[in-house]
Amino acid sequence: MTLKAKEGELARAQHQHEEYRQIVKEQFYDPLERSVPEPKAATSTGTAPQSDYYFTSYAHYEIHEQMLKDRVRTESYRDFMYENKNAFKDKVVLDVGCGTGILSMFAARSGARRVIAVDNSDIIHSARKIAKENGFDEEQLTFIRGKIEEIELPVQTVDIIISEWMGYFLLFEAMLDSVLTARDKYLAPGGFMAPSGSSIHLTLLEDEEYYNDRYTYWNDVYGFKMLTMRDPLFNEAGVDVVDGSGIISDSPSCLRDFDLNKVSSPELDFTAPFSIPVSRDARLHAFVGYFDIDFRGESSKPVDHPITFSTSANTTSTHWKQTILPLRNPLTLEAGDLVQGIFTCRKGIDNPRELDLTIDFWVTEADGETERVKRTGQTYQLR
Repeated sequence: MTLKAKEGELARAQHQHEEYRQIVKEQFYDPLERSVPEPKAATSTGTAPQSDYYFTSYAHYEIHEQMLKDRVRTESYRDFMYENKNAFKDKVVLDVGCGTGILSMFAARSGARRVIAVDNSDIIHSARKIAKENGFDEEQLTFIRGKIEEIELPVQTVDIIISEWMGYFLLFEAMLDSVLTARDKYLAPGGFMAPSGSSIHLTLLEDEEYYNDRYTYWNDVYGFKMLTMRDPLFNEAGVDVVDGSGIISDSPSCLRDFDLNKVSSPELDFTAPFSIPVSRDARLHAFVGYFDIDFRGESSKPVDHPITFSTSANTTSTHWKQTILPLRNPLTLEAGDLVQGIFTCRKGIDNPRELDLTIDFWVTEADGETERVKRTGQTYQLR
């Protein structure tokens, strides 16, 4: 298959996943999820709790196909384990949210003595069959159905925790909280997380075509104004593949850097200052958020072959794409200007798997003092 054909296949899978994600959100997400008591987690042979539609959404094959076909994602995990087999040899590994079990099988093939794979979705039944297809027995690769917060593992501690927990803008879906619970309960002293680090970044976008198609369009729809349709869009965080040529800063701002061996759940809600220099004369249509991931092992004893990847607009696109935060009023900027401000990220009030984002910003000349654009702000929901 040619590279162009592979890219087309990934694009089709991404489109299918986006359509499916919207259907799941509209039909299944329950805004009262936190206030309704949930039944006890099922065992490895039980059924999914009927009220937890988040896990139900991950029972379908399409979403797993799309993630597996994301080569940046999957090959980063594979390469980290295969290139650092000495770190996995004879170790006990926990895979949180194992899905199809691909990461668990990477770990087993890298020499892990035992891998315990946990998922609260029906996909775990398929994962068990896949492991058997590939010659892994239950002693080496053990599957457990249930929420990591509620189940008991057959071991007291594990040496390594692997998980692909990242969502849009890194923190969407709030799966990292569950992974940190597993870390605090099961990770042995001297053990490590994979990935071991993550960071969230913010940059600037000029894209007149995207802005007109998404927002200006509603100003004149076959001769009619539809601002009622347009205005709410300015408070929605978009998820799309951004053309890297539209990025107008060579120095994105790192909003938050998480050491996953140490960070706590409350720290995942954060407020951070930012300062982003403008690299050329341009119109600012939106802020763009993305994240980077690194696999380095334990802080005091890094692995021999660390692996990193980025979801920025200037790298190979992934199923996470980029997060677009549109401006209600685009700005004309000059090379050397500084876009400064305060960024806030919080879990959604009604649905903690969603994100509430706020940007308060202003623009100064290169000296950082002479004001060019007065302070303004916008709020967004990523859902």
